[in-house]
Amino acid sequence: MSHRFDAPVANGGYAWWYVDALSDDGHYGLTLIAFVGSVFSPYYAWARRKHGAQNVDPENHCAINIALYDLSNNKRGVNAWSMTERPREKCRRSATTFSVGPSALEWQGDELVIKIDERCAPVPKRLHGTIKLTPTVALEANDYTVAIDCDGNHAWQPLAPSARVSLDLDHPGLAWDGHGYLDSNRGNAPLESAFTSWQWSRARLVDGSTVALYDVEHTAGTRLQLSHHYFPSGERSLIAAPAACALATTSWGIARSTRVDSSVSPMIVYTLENGPFYARSLLATEINGERVHAMHESLSLSRFANPVVQAMLPFRMPRW
Repeated sequence: MSHRFDAPVANGGYAWWYVDALSDDGHYGLTLIAFVGSVFSPYYAWARRKHGAQNVDPENHCAINIALYDLSNNKRGVNAWSMTERPREKCRRSATTFSVGPSALEWQGDELVIKIDERCAPVPKRLHGTIKLTPTVALEANDYTVAIDCDGNHAWQPLAPSARVSLDLDHPGLAWDGHGYLDSNRGNAPLESAFTSWQWSRARLVDGSTVALYDVEHTAGTRLQLSHHYFPSGERSLIAAPAACALATTSWGIARSTRVDSSVSPMIVYTLENGPFYARSLLATEINGERVHAMHESLSLSRFANPVVQAMLPFRMPRW
């Protein structure tokens, strides 16, 4: 794995590139995920059930998911959300570029430039403009991967644990700068074949370093916990896992938990995404003795695998 966009993806498998960011003033946030083999696509799941995962081309199920969050005191909600799936003939990949329909990600040196031209769903609002991500250290400093399953079929790569992000959109009219994060995941099989759930978070510390926490539950019944600290110099280290702490479940009944210094109770500041199998939250917590805000996600793959849940998804995830 690397930051290249053209690595092959096995039938039934996937690759994604994930970006999140919070504005310097704390008023805005964003997440963006570019998928080859969209792991949360009902269309991809239906095709795998019909034809067998080994016979389904992930290139035929590509999507870019973008969510904009207004965190100001008077709004506190999702400002815009889009995830349109497109087939192989509408997508292109090279070493430096990944285009899905009219939107594209492109490496220009060490800077990731993302051109967005999408329509939200179910309310058809336009999303158009540019997002730029600049890692604070060279990409080569994080050119390594971590296996997160029992058989080595699924891997996680924190490409730019610390980055600067600028957003400039004309639809909606919005511009800000902030700190961000970029990673990539890749698998040779469907996500739900290896995992029942996971909890993940990343937090930026005062010195510009980043702590990433991963708690994974495998379908085999085993668990994996990762606690990584990434420094502005490009160095990284494993740290002792902070204490586990349960958080309030979502209104859909999705369990949430995190890891935090043992003397502190974390708080959910906002629930940014609240779906039948997935939740994204902004936490106020403490790590390494520092009070921080953390971007956090909770994922239930056993819930996603339910055909009833998958039948609920197309109204927010159209396919063109």
